[in-house]
Amino acid sequence: MTQHTIIQKIGQISVPVREDMERAIHFYKELLGLPLLFSTSTMAFFDCQGIRLLLSLPEKEQFAHASSVIYFQVEDIQASFAALNDKGVAFIDEPHAVAKMGDTETWMVFFKDTENNIHALMSEVKVK
Repeated sequence: MTQHTIIQKIGQISVPVREDMERAIHFYKELLGLPLLFSTSTMAFFDCQGIRLLLSLPEKEQFAHASSVIYFQVEDIQASFAALNDKGVAFIDEPHAVAKMGDTETWMVFFKDTENNIHALMSEVKVK
């Protein structure tokens, strides 16, 4: 018997906002450079290369906690780190290699958004 996958793709990722939607929108739009699709007083939707990122004021207390880590892929992690650091993004470490497969290393650097959620930049780097 062949088992079929029910899940087709990630359609949306939700990130909780503590209390200030405008502050959160500014961070994701102006600092990270994600295109804002639309917003309401309690939600904002961004496009991240076809995956929708939802910022929302939690409807219930059970949703008012830090989000899962979102790993934003970048081409050049050092240049991206420097550019976002210059904009005031709060990084909690420096870019570093976390794994090596053949001639490719996976590099990451972690940061906090204005709502205290932790996310990361990631990049695949060819080793010379």
